[in-house]
Amino acid sequence: MQIIIGCDHAAFGLKETVKQHLVDSGLTVEDVGAFSTASVDYPAIGRQVAAKVSEGRYDRGILLCGTGIGMSMVANRYPHVRAALCNDLFAALMSRRHNDANILVMGGRVIGDVLALEIVNTWMATPFEGDRHQRRLDQFDVL
Repeated sequence: MQIIIGCDHAAFGLKETVKQHLVDSGLTVEDVGAFSTASVDYPAIGRQVAAKVSEGRYDRGILLCGTGIGMSMVANRYPHVRAALCNDLFAALMSRRHNDANILVMGGRVIGDVLALEIVNTWMATPFEGDRHQRRLDQFDVL
């Protein structure tokens, strides 16, 4: 599985921790920034991740910012993107089971490293249940 990851300056440290964990788990990870704690505009990074997931170039993406709210808003503007803000294990589990979330969003100023890695593990391992949930997802991109 190929993963694309991005963050703003507020979540740089958490992104580095999550990225290393994914690499240590044997996954291929593309990092689109931020590459330091210097201030950046999060929409530019969120767009890179969301566009590549939307196009099917990556199986899943992970976005992080201070709260996760801004990155969620940016990512969910793209077709076929289902970005879920998950700052707890239940949200991570259900975002995969019922919503087939393909972008995980977390708040670097909201959760710590240990919980973030548990969320990532849960989100990565949880399959989509399909069935009635697929019928509902099929309605997402209908205007």
